[in-house]
Amino acid sequence: MTEIQTMLFSLRDAPYAAFQQKLLPTAAPETVIGVRTPALRKLAKELHGSPVAEAFLTALPHTYFDENQLHAFLLCEERDFDVCAARVEAFLPYVDNWATCDQLSPKTFKKNADRLLPYIDRWLQSDRPYTVRFGVGMLMQHFLDTRFDPAYSLRVAAIRSEDYYVQMMVAWYFATALAKQYDATLPVLLEKRLPRWVHNKTIQKAVESYRITDEQKHFLKALRRKEKEEGDSND
Repeated sequence: MTEIQTMLFSLRDAPYAAFQQKLLPTAAPETVIGVRTPALRKLAKELHGSPVAEAFLTALPHTYFDENQLHAFLLCEERDFDVCAARVEAFLPYVDNWATCDQLSPKTFKKNADRLLPYIDRWLQSDRPYTVRFGVGMLMQHFLDTRFDPAYSLRVAAIRSEDYYVQMMVAWYFATALAKQYDATLPVLLEKRLPRWVHNKTIQKAVESYRITDEQKHFLKALRRKEKEEGDSND
């Protein structure tokens, strides 16, 4: 057992491990140690920059889900954009679940969002579902407010994947885009640019949002697509 693994097992919460296993269908149950997120974040802050952490970040792949979580939180602490981007790219091929993917949100990416765009373009074109999901997540986090450009939404709309977790992220992206950039995002639905399931899931998530007005929700509900529609070529 490695030094990091010993640390993680010392923080194990067995009932929490059982709970997590049910939420992570793509992770083998025996890989879930059961360390709670606050404890992982605290450990990442304590280890960041240490020789132990540096060795751990290069020791891929990891054995346990919790190791991947710790890896993600260590990357979140990295302040140097170039170092962080390189380490994220090295780590993404080993991300195999939605939780690690979604909790990987480096602070330096927010401060250097424009430098992030070429990486996002590459991630969106990956054949790895969680790399694609991560790319969409980065656009959602950093490019739906002052940096918004409708062209970014079209990049997401062009994604075609059979993976549930990619489809859900695309729907989440567009539901959030409707909440933040309604007028600019609505044409994506009106023009039926999304696969039918993603289109309908976007509407479902949007109408559940308190940031969408009642009038907008009423209009969006009318845009739901049936199982078969004439001229539907996006599925």
